This record gives sequence, C-alpha cells and structure tokens, in this order.
Amino acid sequence: MTLRPPPAIRKLYAYRTEMLYAYAGSGMSTSDADAKAEVKEARERSGGDSLAGLAKGIAVLEAFTTARSPLTIAETARLTDLSRPTARRCLLTLTELGYLRFDGKRFTPTRRVLRLGSAYIGSDSLSSIAQPHLETLRDLLRQSVALTVWDEGDTVVVARADADHVLAVGGLLGRLGRRLPAYCTASGRVFLAAMSPEEVAATLSGRPPQPHTHLTLTDPADILRAVDEVRANGYALVDSELEPGYLVIAAPVYDSNGKTIAVLSVSGTKPQVSAEKALDAFLPALQEHADRISRLT
Repeated sequence: MTLRPPPAIRKLYAYRTEMLYAYAGSGMSTSDADAKAEVKEARERSGGDSLAGLAKGIAVLEAFTTARSPLTIAETARLTDLSRPTARRCLLTLTELGYLRFDGKRFTPTRRVLRLGSAYIGSDSLSSIAQPHLETLRDLLRQSVALTVWDEGDTVVVARADADHVLAVGGLLGRLGRRLPAYCTASGRVFLAAMSPEEVAATLSGRPPQPHTHLTLTDPADILRAVDEVRANGYALVDSELEPGYLVIAAPVYDSNGKTIAVLSVSGTKPQVSAEKALDAFLPALQEHADRISRLT
C-alpha cells in the first residue's frame, strides 16, 4: 500500500516551492560543502519556504510505521511516492537531526522519535485521566491493560499499565505509540462497532486485511459479522488474530455525547487466560473502569 501523509499535510503540497534537505552522513558520497551548498541554493530558490519539505519529511517518518523495519532509500521512495533524490534528502536530514540512524544501507528510527509521540501523550488529558484506572485495573486482574485511540484504520496505544509478569514489550499490547490494525484487534473492532456498516466497509476497502496468524479474519464479510457481534454485546474479544497465544478483551470509553473516543483493553496469554476467564473475571471490572473514565471525560 502506498503511504500518503494525512489530509492536512497533503494540502501543503499545493505550495510549488520545495526545500531540499541535505546532510553528508558517514559512508555517503556527498560532502559537507556540497550539502550546505544544496540547502542554500534550495532556500534561495524557494524563498525559505519549507512547508512542502516538512510534509515530505513527515511522510518519510510515517513510512517506518507502515514498514515496521529498517528502510533503504528505494523502499522509502516507494512507500511515500517521493522521488529517490527527495527521499534520500529527507532521510539524511532526519539522520542529522537524530531521528534516524544509518548503517551504510538502511535507515532505522532512533529513540528520539518517541519524543514526537510523548509530546502528544504528555499533553493528552485523556491519557492522564485514564492512567490511574489502568493501574488499578492491572493490579486487580494481574494482567496488562492499555488505552487506545483511533487513527486512520489503526488503533494507537496512548496509555498502558503492564503486569509484572510481562517481560517483553514487543508483544500484542505494544509500546506507547504502537499502531495496531483495527480489523484484527479487540480495540479496533470496538471502534469499528461505533461506525455505520458503510463506514466499516469503506475502512476495510481502504486497507485490505492481511493475515497475521492462521486465525486472523481477512474476509470482509467475516469481519463485518464480528463487528456486528461487538455492536450487540458492547465489548470485543479477540483470540490470537494478531499474535499467537494472546487473548484480548476490550470495552469502549465514551465522551459526554456518547461517542467512542477511546478503548480500554485487557490482554492475557493462553492457556493461563481463556475466553471464559476473560468474560467471567475480566469483563465486569473492565467495563466498570471504562465507565469511570467515561464519566471523567
């Protein structure tokens, strides 16, 4: 799938000027002098307007969320619909700024990228309001708990409380800021259940489902039926569709107008956590704390 910047960013492409980024990184053929000259020439040509360049830089960063792996210049250009020279300049500038590192062939995000997400999380009142409830629910159930929000067909983890026995942060619950596909996750299906059937179908057609395990639902008709169940039940239970052996149960968090603005979820590993245990022991407490957070928003 070709990655494109969000609509607000895409509007910036209307500007005809383009700021060229340049950085002479280790192992690259361009010299510091050439790079500085290229930037100076671009700024003179564009009048210093860097909005189009900013949009392309953001698109390059977003490419890493799609690929979830190191990228070459050619791969970045393909994912972003940018030319190879433009993709290269963006990658080198992000490397210079400390957001990427370069091994001579591929670029990899650094921890500095987390600052962009933490700026949102740190200013997000919902995350702050929810965090104590996540920790209480974790201590009560002795399982990992997460709060997610919706973003263009994905759910994004904005708060979490991990159980003591969770050693790996790369599992289903994921790190703060991790994007998870909506069609095969409990949180995602809660969000989809808040939409009309037409909106759900449009979301699925815009991002065709892919199998993550042998249990992943990929047929849109099957997913729509699963979403209908969530809509009728008021919660979602997903077993091993994203990662084998992970079972997740999720419930909606509403704003004062009754709109689903976030989803609270509890995850456990099998066979310690079964579907029956999730429904009998986890669901009442999950819904109670989701309701408490809703009353505070």
